Amino acid sequence: MKIALVQINPVIGDFLGNSKKILAGCQKAVQKGCELAIFPELVLSGYPPQDLLERPSFLHAHDKALEQLCQDLPAIDILIGCVEQRQQLKGGKGLCNSAYLIAGGRVVQRVRKQLLPTYDVFDEKRYFESGSESTVVQWKGLQLGITICEDIWHPIIDEYGSDPVANLFAENTYVDCLVNISASPFQRNKEGVRHDLFQSICRRYQTPLLYVNQVGGQDSLLFDGRSLLMDSRGRIVGKCRGFREDMLVVESSDWSAELHEAAEEDGLGAVHDALVMGVRDYVTKCGFRSVVLGLSGGIDSALCAALAVKALGAENVLGVALPSPYSSNDSMEDATALANNLACGFEMIPISDLFGSFQESLSSLFAGKQADVTEQNLQARIRGNLLMALSNKFGHLLLSTGNKSEMAVGYCTLYGDMNGGLAVISDVPKQLVYELARYINREKEIIPLRTITKAPTAELKADQCDQDDLPDYAILDQILELHLEEHLGVAEITNRGLEEQLVLDILRRVRLNEYKRKQAPMGLKVTSKAFGYGRRYPNVQRFQD
Repeated sequence: MKIALVQINPVIGDFLGNSKKILAGCQKAVQKGCELAIFPELVLSGYPPQDLLERPSFLHAHDKALEQLCQDLPAIDILIGCVEQRQQLKGGKGLCNSAYLIAGGRVVQRVRKQLLPTYDVFDEKRYFESGSESTVVQWKGLQLGITICEDIWHPIIDEYGSDPVANLFAENTYVDCLVNISASPFQRNKEGVRHDLFQSICRRYQTPLLYVNQVGGQDSLLFDGRSLLMDSRGRIVGKCRGFREDMLVVESSDWSAELHEAAEEDGLGAVHDALVMGVRDYVTKCGFRSVVLGLSGGIDSALCAALAVKALGAENVLGVALPSPYSSNDSMEDATALANNLACGFEMIPISDLFGSFQESLSSLFAGKQADVTEQNLQARIRGNLLMALSNKFGHLLLSTGNKSEMAVGYCTLYGDMNGGLAVISDVPKQLVYELARYINREKEIIPLRTITKAPTAELKADQCDQDDLPDYAILDQILELHLEEHLGVAEITNRGLEEQLVLDILRRVRLNEYKRKQAPMGLKVTSKAFGYGRRYPNVQRFQD
């Protein structure tokens, strides 16, 4: 028999749109001769629905959509992730994160997710009650062991009291195939970890695995898809494309399928494709068609512009250069060259006169005061106001272009360069920015070479360089990764050979600038710990290492 693994890109709460995608996937599966179509976790509602789950009207709309879906299904059975309302409550939450087997137009079996994650961006115990049984579904002579996302991750996320996969095989004498439906977010280097985990499970139980993952951007989360079939020896024998909707047809007689993409793609290309998908989905799902961003001639804005053009098309991207008295001719030439290479819209609005007017208005109050960061921030805020005006007037979404290294230490200006509706690279460290720029230029020069090779500078005062205020980015990024992603303090970081006073200063900056990050636009998550709702620190606190 043929089984279809269908990875689609849902929108949270768009029950009509999600149902249409599910039905279209079913129709395509029927045309391919499939008798079962498997869809991702909570695909009908979209994942993660968060506090929408607390609204009775949302749950009612979900159940009505499910009822209609059952009526509209073609001649195929489906396994699909749904929100289940518990009928008989004896304490606990009223909902479960469940997989429904639908056959003949009705729900014939339900499997409840057992392991509910609460780390990083996840908060499932806020909404759901855990399932208590590892379930094998009998479908047309096949014994399918059903798990939902986190249920299969117990060997790595070892914070639960049970192992659903181990329990499933302990309680059942035979399982033809293990199935895992997921909404598993992307992060850099996760695919290799995922494959190692799946391989160990397949080899241990001598059982193939069908893995079906959601794809698409949802707020800051990026879902990579890359659904797959792994055989009982731990070899990937079939795999969907990453970062796009796709369907994989599996033949159950010999557990064979096709490879739609290379089995081990986990490098710069994956980060690039994730960011492109994230920009496209955030912009379009929020109802925008076009974006605007400032082009300084620097590498951060150049990378953001290239990603935006790839995501939305050159005709939907407007780059704006806003030279001040400190902007170099080289920078404006590079901004112009970038726009020409990308074939996107481009305007230049000098801000020297506006900057002079601000200084004149403040001159009597600032009399006798030396110029400092105040004047630098004025330039950034003038630019932010002009870009927001273009956003308002023409309906563009403003993209913020700051990177993770700057965001971490507060090397950015509130109500200035932090303005925007989406912070494209706010989870991309500076060193990775350079790597992505070179990746974009791998076939031809899109980002001007000088933009990549020159010393980074904000150009907010004469002869300014980022390293006047910050350590070399290679060192800064190393400290930040150890602190933000590995959660290490001063002693542990200095034990890695880094100078103590420098570490103290960087961690102090991270702590003091929490208030800025709380006011920043939403960013796209590509590392294991991004700024946003997966990292929860108080603004007001006095703990220091």
